Amino acid sequence: MLEIFEEMFGYQFMVRAITVGLLVSLCASLLGVSMVLKRYSMIGDGLSHVGFAALAAAAAAGIAPLKVAIPVCIVAAFLMLRISENSKLKGDATVAVVCSGALAVGVMISSMSSGMNTDVSNYMFGSILSLSEEDAMISRILSALVVIMFLVFYNRIFAVTFDENFARATGTKAGLYNGILAVLTALTVVIGMRMMGALLISSLIIFPSLSSMRVCKKYRTVIISSVIISVFCFMTGITVSFAKSTPAGASIVCANLVVFALMSIAGAVKNKGQLRKKA
Repeated sequence: MLEIFEEMFGYQFMVRAITVGLLVSLCASLLGVSMVLKRYSMIGDGLSHVGFAALAAAAAAGIAPLKVAIPVCIVAAFLMLRISENSKLKGDATVAVVCSGALAVGVMISSMSSGMNTDVSNYMFGSILSLSEEDAMISRILSALVVIMFLVFYNRIFAVTFDENFARATGTKAGLYNGILAVLTALTVVIGMRMMGALLISSLIIFPSLSSMRVCKKYRTVIISSVIISVFCFMTGITVSFAKSTPAGASIVCANLVVFALMSIAGAVKNKGQLRKKA
C-alpha cells in the first residue's frame, strides 16, 4: 500500500487531482447534508447537466470551459430555486426538467460542432488527466471560497435547513440563504465535474450525507462524519483507480456505495439495540 501511495504522489497530475479532489469532497460533504434535508439532493444532477451543456458550448466556441460553466451554473441554480418556489413545478420535477433539457442541449451542441470527442467524454464521465494546472488553481480558490462562506453562514444555513418558516418568522432572509446554498452547490458541482463527470458528480453530494445519517442524528455530528466519509471514499476510490486503471469517478462512487451499505447495517444494528434497551 505504501508503495502505491509513493508512486501516486510521484506524478504531478495525481498530486493535482488529489488536492483538488479532497477540496471538492470537503465542499460536497458540507453542502450535501443541507441539500438532502431540504429534499434538494438531486440539484447536483440538474446543475451538472447544465454544466455539461455549458462546457460543450465552450468547447465548440473555443472558450475556457470553467469561465463559461461557473456563471451559467450559478444562474441555473437561482432559476431552479425560483421556479420551484413560485410555480407548480416543485423540487424533483424542476430538477428533472433541467436535467433532461440541459443534457439534450449539450449533446446537440457537441454533435453539431465536433461530435462526441474525448473532451466531451471527459466532461460526461470524468478524467483526472483533463485537469489542467489553471483549472486546478481556479478549483482550489473556489473550494476555499465555498468552505469559508459555509462556515460564515453556518447558523443561518442551519436555520433554513431545519425550519424555513420559523427562520422567516424570526427575521432571517431565507430566500437569501437558500440562494447562497444554491450558489455554493453550483460552484462545487462545476469544480468537481472535470474529475467526476457530469453523470457522477451528484453522488459526491448525496452519498456521504446519507451514509452519515444512517448512524448519526445531530446536525453537526452528521456534517463532521459526512466530511470524514467523503474524504475517505475519495482517497479509496482514487487509489483503486490508480492501482487498477479504473475510471476515477466510478471508483469513488463505488467506494461510497460500499460505505453506505456498511453504515446502513450499522444503523440498523444500533436501532435494534436501542429498542431492546427500551423494552
